[in-house]
This record gives sequence, C-alpha cells and structure tokens, in this order.
Amino acid sequence: MSLLAVAAGSAGAAEKPGLKPFADADHVIYSPARGVLVPKATGDVSYHGGGVIVSAKVVLIFWGPSFAPGGADNAYATTLQSFRNQLGTSSAWTVVKQYSGIQNSNLGSGTPDWFDTSTPPTNVTDSTVRSEVNRYLATHAFDSSAIYEVVIPKTSYSSSGTSTSCGGPSLAYCVYHGSYSGTSGTVIYSIQPYPSCSGCQASGWTIAQDQESFICHETRDAVTDPVNGWWNNSTGQEICDECSFTTPFPAICGKCWSNAVHGCV
Repeated sequence: MSLLAVAAGSAGAAEKPGLKPFADADHVIYSPARGVLVPKATGDVSYHGGGVIVSAKVVLIFWGPSFAPGGADNAYATTLQSFRNQLGTSSAWTVVKQYSGIQNSNLGSGTPDWFDTSTPPTNVTDSTVRSEVNRYLATHAFDSSAIYEVVIPKTSYSSSGTSTSCGGPSLAYCVYHGSYSGTSGTVIYSIQPYPSCSGCQASGWTIAQDQESFICHETRDAVTDPVNGWWNNSTGQEICDECSFTTPFPAICGKCWSNAVHGCV
C-alpha cells in the first residue's frame, strides 16, 4: 500500500524531468496520500541506467525522545525494527528480485539503528532530514547499500517545498525517498512521518501497521530506483507506485509491479 509519485528533495535521487505531479522540489520520489490525484501507470517499468541496491540494508533512525526505551512510542519503534528484520527474506521481497539481480537480504544486518533522543522540529524539511542522516554518519560507517530511513514522531511533520505529510498544512504525501551526494558517496534515504491522518491510514489497521506498509513500499521502491533505476517512462512512477491503494486492500506489504507478469503482484 504505499503511495508514491514524484517530487521533492534538493540533492540527487532519481530525477524524472517533466514527470513530477508534485513538482515542489527536485530529486525525490514520494508517495501521495489517499485521494491525491496522480497519473496512474498501467505498463511495464524501464531501466534507466542508474543501478539498483543488490543486497540492501535498512538503517532506522528514530528521531525524538518518545522512541527511546521507556518512551511512549518505544513499542512502536521496536515493532518497526522487527518488521524490517524479516522484510528482505519475505515473500513480499520476491517481486524486486527480477530487477537487475536484486537478492534476498537481511535488511537489519547493517550498522546499528539510532535512537536520537533530541527533539526534531515541528516542520522537518528535506534538508533537515539529510542533516539528521549526516549526524548519524558522523559516528557510523557509511554503507552504499544502506537506505537510511528517518522515523519522526506525531509531533512533527515532513515538508517538501509547499507539500507536506500528515500533520502539515498542505497534505500531499505520506512518505518519500531520495538521494544526495555525501562525503563518502551517494546517500540513499527516506523520511517516514507518523501516519496520523486518514489519507495515510488503512481502515482497521494500527498506526504501526500503517507505518510498516510505508516502510515496505518505500524500501522496495528505493532498492529498484535508488538513483535513476527502474521506473515508468510515461508517469515516472516506481514499481510499487503503480499498484498503490489496490482494492480490495492488500496485506501490510501491498502489491508492486512485475514486468514478468505485466501486472501487480
């Protein structure tokens, strides 16, 4: 179920000129909230030469004191860690393996997750997200196969240009991923705002399940399109964007596009 379109950032992810329904900024691929109009793709995705993450890892950066042990959201954080740990060897990962040799992977086997107990600003801009990732990398080894996913609490929201996530004044998206040039190489990152609004929730699901869905969607899109990899020529959508909000509503990990069967699986 993750809901992606294109836009945001200001550093170097998969830029898709002219294919940005949310063209607030450059170089970020993001997932529109339910009900936000975006062009819907129906065809196979194409390879654009930018590579994939063959053996991926996901580093979760929990930003805010509520996520720390003893905090109100610690159980939420540890639930997301457990979900991440099994994702790369689950059946939901199978669809990505057809794209340029991506392999099963223990996504939790990289450098340690970080519980940053400082309080994030209310408005977490894209440059703020990248700065938080850089703070992590100042004390941890850089890994070119890692996706650095920043989780923020309900007291904050993400913004990209004039568009925002849940909690912000101009809801357009739920989550996004992007890339930028770091001191040691290209950094792949994602912002995971708290899914506190109906546009980013599924009926009957817990907040943790909603967030797991976005981690699943965004991670699979990021490994296939970290920097100009696989996306649809007509809309710029990535493999899971093409199948967002399918009906009936899918399991936690929603469907993604398969070139092998020319449809959502």
